[in-house]
Parts: sequence; C-alpha cells; structure tokens
Amino acid sequence: MRIIALIFSLLCSPVIAHEFWIEPLAYQIPADGKLEADLVNGEEFAGVKLSYLPQRFENFALFAGENTARVQGRPGDIPALNQDPMTEGLHIVAYQARDSTLDYPNWEKFQKFVDHKDFGDVLSRHEARGLPLEGFEEVYSRYSKTLIGVGNSAGTDRRVGFETEIVALTNPYTDDLSEGFRVQLHYRNDLRTDAQVEVFRKNAEDNVTIDIYRTDDQGIATFPVEPGHAYMVDAVVLREPGAAVAEKTAAVWQTLWANLTFAVPE
Repeated sequence: MRIIALIFSLLCSPVIAHEFWIEPLAYQIPADGKLEADLVNGEEFAGVKLSYLPQRFENFALFAGENTARVQGRPGDIPALNQDPMTEGLHIVAYQARDSTLDYPNWEKFQKFVDHKDFGDVLSRHEARGLPLEGFEEVYSRYSKTLIGVGNSAGTDRRVGFETEIVALTNPYTDDLSEGFRVQLHYRNDLRTDAQVEVFRKNAEDNVTIDIYRTDDQGIATFPVEPGHAYMVDAVVLREPGAAVAEKTAAVWQTLWANLTFAVPE
C-alpha cells in the first residue's frame, strides 16, 4: 500500500520533497562482480525504480581512479546500471537528469518546500520580482552519485563536474568511521557554507531515520554512521533561473539537487 500511495503522489501532486537517488543492489562487490544499481524517485529513502532511458538524462557515467566510462544500457533496463567494473577499488556512479518542471497552484505549497529546505525569506524575493502567488513554475535539476566498493574498495570520491555536488571526504568501506563521516558541499566553484544537509539512514529492515546537519566554513558536514546501514545525503540550491532556462521552461525558480548514497559495512 505504501508503494501504491507513493506512485499516486508522484504522478498527481507536488509534495514537500521528492529525492532522486542511485541505489546499488550491493554497495560492495567482488572484483569480478557486476555493478548494479537502480535509479529511484521518492521520499524517505523509499520510492519507484526508474528504467534506463537516455532521453531522461544528460550524463550517466562511472569513475574509478583515473578511469572514466559511460554507463551503457538498453532502454527500459531495470536496474538502470548493470555492467562490469572498470578496475578494483572505489567506483563513483554519477547521474545528471534532464531538467523537469513542476507547477505550483498556490504559494502555500511552495512555502512548505521552502521551509523544509530552509531557504529563508523567499516570499519577499518572490514579491519583489512582481511574481504571482498562484500558478507559477519551478524547474529542477538532479545531480546524483553513489559509491560502490569493488574488491578492496580502495580509493577516494572526487568532483565529477556537476554544477552542485556532494563529495565524500571519507571512504565508507575502508576508512576509520569512529569520528563520523565527512562530506563537502560544492556549488559551481564555491563551497556551500552554512547550508542545510539532510541525512537519511536506512537499516536492513528498511526503517529510515532523517537528521539535519549544516556545513561549516569549509562546506563540510560531519555526521555519525552505523555499521549495517545505507545512507543518503541530500542538499538543494534555490536560485533564479538564467534567462535561457526561464525562456525555455517559463519557470520563475530553479532548484538544483545534489545527492549521494553509500553504505557502511557490518
């Protein structure tokens, strides 16, 4: 029933938050194993699995050390990622979705989203631009990554070129996690300081907890992690769309969603 209700909500109405993430079937695999991962749209770390459809993404790629490869698939494939690793070590899977738009029939729905993501006094900015409080558009951009350990799982995360991006400063499969897990938040060439970061934690029974953190003056957020749990880190930028995007989409606001998933071994 939960999944049916979630599908209905995805199709029918804007909600406070819908994350988009990459969820591996296994976060660690042997050196001769397969990289397999679903693309998922939903909330609270549960959602609908999406198939491999090239018309839905701008980039879908793998990174491991100095190696880079495009994710290859057939339209309709689920899981959307299903191919051999490039080498032994940490693999970064990166997915940039094509922009989509969302219509807000009234300000109240948008304000719930603004409050949830802690964007501040957006209403004053909205009114100062002479924008309507009903029937306006948002365009949203998705930038998702996951970390899969192959064989010895050695290696480090890095920037892959997304406009906004979460970079893990900790390798969850090889590093000492007793002092917590560290991520750094980027927007273009800048670090995002004092920015809200949501951390979703899911155990083996699919129970999910959500905690809020903020980045420091180096754009770094640190949070505790537990063995046997999967994690999703999410951070969102709100901005006015550029002239070309506004003309193409008729949107008056643009959101850029950075997402990162990983797991902590037992």
